Amino acid sequence: MSGPEGAPVLSLDAPGRATLTLNRPRHRNRLHREDLFALQAHFSKLAAMPDLRVLVLTGAGRVFCAGFNLDELEQADAASADPRLFEHMVDALEALPVPTIARLNGSVFGGATDLALACDFRVGVQGMALRMPAARLGLHYYPGGLQRYVARLGLSAAKRLFLLAESVPGDELLRIGYLDALAAPEALDGAVEALAASLLAGAPLALQGMKLSLNEIARGEIDLSRLREREARCAQSHDLREGLAAFSQRRAPRFGGR
Repeated sequence: MSGPEGAPVLSLDAPGRATLTLNRPRHRNRLHREDLFALQAHFSKLAAMPDLRVLVLTGAGRVFCAGFNLDELEQADAASADPRLFEHMVDALEALPVPTIARLNGSVFGGATDLALACDFRVGVQGMALRMPAARLGLHYYPGGLQRYVARLGLSAAKRLFLLAESVPGDELLRIGYLDALAAPEALDGAVEALAASLLAGAPLALQGMKLSLNEIARGEIDLSRLREREARCAQSHDLREGLAAFSQRRAPRFGGR
């Protein structure tokens, strides 16, 4: 994207779809405290949009994100406001009810690796790499990020990425499950579009309910009554009746999210 650099930019691209773009390409889209607040505000807005069906998170320029701006790490005012600001921001992304896709237009570093991991799907571009340098900086990563790494990738992969702090190329990220797809630069948008189209074709209530339930199961936070409530809501929904009718009539369903 073009124009002045600054806070992340939210755009509503098409019915049911939004794109959130990190917008500091000259600084590899590193995240400043003001960006974390802006992202939180965007996530709150998106969570309240009843017609939203899918969110794409990406970066401007050639790097997805260089992580948090380390120049601000030890600022006193950063600790006084919310010492867990970054963790809370990433958790808010994971908690969005709609499916999310990280369009990794380039390499990803530090805290941005968890930002992408909080999305439901990640599509990377050939030539990208990932590096989590916490161990080389003397940082103990925050609990939510560690839990997400282990839940998504398994203990062995999480230890490799955190403890070795090595640069891992895209094909290896695909192998260990960090990426769902790896595309050539000219094919990246097509791969993201295909994934978004598949999500847009699903029944919103079923997608949202199962996303939340699967994330809770992965965290070991199973509340069977809550899962049963979501199951019952879908069983009583217009979307289920429409889906069954469309299947019987051999046509595409027209879901309304109710």
